[in-house]
Amino acid sequence: MTETIVGIYGASGFGREIMPLAKAEYHSVFSDVRFVFVDDNADSDTLNGYPILSYSDFLSYQAANKFVVLAIANSGVREKLAAKCEADEIGILSVTADNVVTLDAVEIGEGAILCHFTQLTSNIQIGKQFHANIYSYVAHDCVIGDYVTFAPGVRCNGNIHIEDHAYIGTGAIIKQGTPAKPLIIGKGAVVGMGAVVTKDVPPGVTVVGNPARPLVKN
Repeated sequence: MTETIVGIYGASGFGREIMPLAKAEYHSVFSDVRFVFVDDNADSDTLNGYPILSYSDFLSYQAANKFVVLAIANSGVREKLAAKCEADEIGILSVTADNVVTLDAVEIGEGAILCHFTQLTSNIQIGKQFHANIYSYVAHDCVIGDYVTFAPGVRCNGNIHIEDHAYIGTGAIIKQGTPAKPLIIGKGAVVGMGAVVTKDVPPGVTVVGNPARPLVKN
């Protein structure tokens, strides 16, 4: 029986990017560890040399310890999978690339994925299941909720509050707030790629452009 199995939940592009990070971080942490993808909708049995298991097959796999990394970009799906894994007593791992910069007084919840060249400066609070793709940046005195997703190259300056399930697109820049009035990105809001956010974004609203304005649907 394998001592430990680690499943990258999601065999799409992001999952493929995360697999080598997870292997590099945990290969020496666990003895007799096997790495697999977990995906119920895969078109093949293997991917990049790793087996792909359905979730039911992952549950039935004979191993003393079972963990997953939730490499799913959709935050709502991520939340549902986290609940399912918790109910099935599957541990959820965080993944941190080897060149991530983390300074003082940074608190990060369970299941975070911090990709290469991510920078977290000081006095930052981050909830569970945070995804920071490559070259993302979070400055001082930011508060980030649960299931927040940063696409590549996000610039989150100081004194910003980002609520649960917000999505910040590639290359977006969020203007620094102040201690007395932090800039707020509301729950479930979406900041489009390349947007420059200079004022609060209400919950559930999508903003685009420079300066960022609510997306007008035709």
